[in-house]
Amino acid sequence: MDRFAQNEENILSPASPSAGRKVELPTAGNLGKELPSAGANVQTCTRCCINSTVAGVKFDARGECNFCTMHDELERAYPIDEPGTGAFGAAIEKIKADGRGKKYDCVLGVSGGRDSSYTLWLLKQQGLRPLAVHFNDGFGNPVAGKNMTRAAQALKVDLRTITSDWRESKDLRIAFLRASTPDFGMPTDLGIAAALYAVATKENLHYVVIGQSFRTEGICPLEWLYFEGKYLKEVHRRFGKVPLRPWKPEDPGFNLGIPEFCYYAFIRRIKTFLPLYHLRYVRDEVDDLLIRELGWVYPGAHYYDDLYQSLMTYILRVKFGIDRRIFNYAALVRSGQMNREEAIGRVREVYVIEDPKVIQLCIKRLGLTQEEFNEIIALPPKTFHDYPTNYAWLRRFKFVVRMMANLQIVPKSTYMKYFDFC
Repeated sequence: MDRFAQNEENILSPASPSAGRKVELPTAGNLGKELPSAGANVQTCTRCCINSTVAGVKFDARGECNFCTMHDELERAYPIDEPGTGAFGAAIEKIKADGRGKKYDCVLGVSGGRDSSYTLWLLKQQGLRPLAVHFNDGFGNPVAGKNMTRAAQALKVDLRTITSDWRESKDLRIAFLRASTPDFGMPTDLGIAAALYAVATKENLHYVVIGQSFRTEGICPLEWLYFEGKYLKEVHRRFGKVPLRPWKPEDPGFNLGIPEFCYYAFIRRIKTFLPLYHLRYVRDEVDDLLIRELGWVYPGAHYYDDLYQSLMTYILRVKFGIDRRIFNYAALVRSGQMNREEAIGRVREVYVIEDPKVIQLCIKRLGLTQEEFNEIIALPPKTFHDYPTNYAWLRRFKFVVRMMANLQIVPKSTYMKYFDFC
């Protein structure tokens, strides 16, 4: 059982999702209403906690979900190695060889959370010289910020912060809220990816390291998080007000469409490496190590290295009836780090990340009034399918994406999510 389980769960009575209803600005009072228990028509995977409310879910004859099937395929693609052996060891040696004669040999995105902090420690243990890069999009958790500083100092790693243009960032956040899709946090994800590619380009590096494990994180359904540059630009064109600055290779801003990605992938020859995909990764053990080695402090909840996640979690629940913990916990169940019944019970409770004061702070920082926020909550839910994207084109040429996955230009899990399972 995850040691910090008691800190990740709210003891408030569960609250009910109700898309389209008018709400007041969040207070302790309206964050704690009853969530209906799973009805007779809701099917739950016989192996994990994924149920039929999850977008894109399918069940086989045994009652197991397609997310479990995807997990098993990833297990076969990324068998667990001992550090220094197998595919993991070979990848480390390639990165070292590529970095000879350079100040750094790879770029790692860091947030101060568990996964990126451990990955930074791991890379140093393997003799790599990573450049740690943090993307500051205006809502950082101070606890996570101190974690990054302590880790960089303890490991003698350079930490570079890329700060987004607040006018662009704020405008994109509001535009996606008005687009009324559940992936309204995607602009930050795209900004992070673009920043990592830009730093790699500036330093002439060919490896971007991602601190993520499918065994603990899971895979988010496609309709809950669709990541693509044209989608961002179309939503911004329709709902945005502040012009986005044009793309430059070393200063991309929020531009990362297919042309920009191809530049980084094929002209700059930048690949991705996910070391935690190859290793045994147990959260309790990692927490012990980070506390002991780096003085790491738990930010309070998963995802809480970014305070905007508090508002996101609230909106996803009350408007879309979505709880992202379900695919996180499902991964932990499959990996033997959480009991299935415990996972099913925990997703019925309101997540502690929904802090009323933080939610109000986020809304205020966006410059939204109560009336404007109520209007956003009341908009009919949509998905990326309701906006112009490159998804049809990507499906038509998915063999190209498969090739890129085989070349480690994109993670194999990305191909599987977009084309095979979700």
